[in-house]
Amino acid sequence: MSRRAAEPPPDATLRGWEREQAQLKASVVEEDTEEWQKDSSFTGLERVGGVDLSYVKGDDTNACASLVVLSYPALEVLYEDCRMVAVSAPYVAGFLAFREVPFLVEALQRLEQEKPELKPQVLLVDGNGLLHPRGFGVACHLGVLTGLPCIGVAKNLLQVDGLVKDELHKEQIRSLRRGGDSFPLTGSSGGVLGMALRSYGKSSKPLYVSVGHRVCLETALRLVKSCCRYRVPEPIRQADIRSREYIRQQLCSPLEVTSSGPERKKEAELDD
Repeated sequence: MSRRAAEPPPDATLRGWEREQAQLKASVVEEDTEEWQKDSSFTGLERVGGVDLSYVKGDDTNACASLVVLSYPALEVLYEDCRMVAVSAPYVAGFLAFREVPFLVEALQRLEQEKPELKPQVLLVDGNGLLHPRGFGVACHLGVLTGLPCIGVAKNLLQVDGLVKDELHKEQIRSLRRGGDSFPLTGSSGGVLGMALRSYGKSSKPLYVSVGHRVCLETALRLVKSCCRYRVPEPIRQADIRSREYIRQQLCSPLEVTSSGPERKKEAELDD
């Protein structure tokens, strides 16, 4: 299949996106707002959502937007919504939300119309929250637009505010001996932007957890830990698996598919 990619946006569009991010950022709540968040065992939390977009390899314009809702703490799939979507905005670092969030908002709106009793109480998002060049990543964007508590869960370190993959960072990663071990991601400005987490004992690759909306970092980290059967937390993992399978079924062939953002995952990573 020939590669189809959207044209880079003009500077005026990028400036408009920056203004929109700044306006929405003012609404981000960086602390717990729900009763279930205040309980160490998350009593009262029954439904956790996960979202993902997957693309056919070589085609950056046709994708599958996936929303799943899992029971908590059993982590069994209660609901899934997979739809093929036409992505018109290009991928630009720092502006992933403008490419993908509209489709995820639509999926959540369908859920609220069709199965309101299954609305998630929190969303895990494959991407960053406050750990972002302008402090407003895709998890913040989705949280503000939907009003849902959101947590950013990234597989690669976004190098902002002095955070780099230097020898010190590598040594800190090596210090994560067991599943559940973590360390803070402190920027040059002195602020803690997120946490590096060894989510799964058999994987030495950390996750990077950050606040999206209506949750504090400590709660976000505890919840992500509790949702990990493998390296990637189960709500995101299931959204990714199901979006890939949906594309295969739609195309009636085992074409390779890729996930959203600059990092193109291999399927083996899902169980890493």
